[in-house]
Amino acid sequence: MQIVEVTGYAVRSAVITMRRTGKPFEFVIFPMLHVASPTFYSQVRLRLRECDLIVVEGIRGRSAGVSALTLAYRFAPRRRRNGLQEQNDGLLLPKDVPVINPDVTAAEALTELKTLPRSTYLLLMVAAPVMGLVFALRGPRAFLDEDLEVEDLPSTLRAEMMADNEVEHAMMGRRDQRLLDALGEIHTERGDEPLRVAIVYGAGHVPAIVSGLWNRYGYRPREAEWLTVLIPS
Repeated sequence: MQIVEVTGYAVRSAVITMRRTGKPFEFVIFPMLHVASPTFYSQVRLRLRECDLIVVEGIRGRSAGVSALTLAYRFAPRRRRNGLQEQNDGLLLPKDVPVINPDVTAAEALTELKTLPRSTYLLLMVAAPVMGLVFALRGPRAFLDEDLEVEDLPSTLRAEMMADNEVEHAMMGRRDQRLLDALGEIHTERGDEPLRVAIVYGAGHVPAIVSGLWNRYGYRPREAEWLTVLIPS
C-alpha cells in the first residue's frame, strides 16, 4: 500500500481510513510531511474538523540534540520563494476537536539516540543542518526523490535499509510503541462508538500504525484519499 507517492510532477500523501467489519468506529490516518505547501496543511485542517478526536505527533519539551535534527526541515521554508511552510506553522488544529499527544519527551528521544554508536550519533548531528541547507537551496524539487516515498513494504534499496537499521529504531521505535498503546486504549474504551479518530503523524510512522492496528485490533484499510503535498514550480 502506497502512503506517500513521489512522481516527476508532485508529491502526494494518502489519507487512509481504517475500520473493523460491522463497526462504526474508524481511525483516519494523515501521513504528514514536516515541510509542505500551505495548501496541503489547509486540506488536512478541513478534514480534521470532521473528526471527533485528534491524536497528534510532537516531541514534548526541548533538547539540543533533538533540535539539531529538526534543522533538516526547518531551513527550507525560510526561503520564501520556495513556497513551502513548516508543519508547526501551517497546520493549525481545530480548536473545537479534542487533542491528545502520546509522543515521547525530548529527554526520552535523546536517550534513545544516545544508544547509537558515538560515530553514528555525531554524524546525525552534523548531517541534519547540511541536509536542511540542501533543501533550502534546491527548493521543492529536492523532494522529488523516489527514496522519499513511503509504503508499508519499502520499494527502494535505501528505503529498505532505513526501515531496518539502528538509526530508524532509535528515532522511531519507542515513539511508535507509545502511539500504538494510546490507540489501543482508545479502541478498548470507545471502539464500539460511531467515532472518527484522526492520527496526525509523520509519514514514516504510518507503516507501523497500519500494521499495528491491523495485527492487534483487526482494523483494515477501507478508503484512501490522495492529497497533494507540493507541486514544484
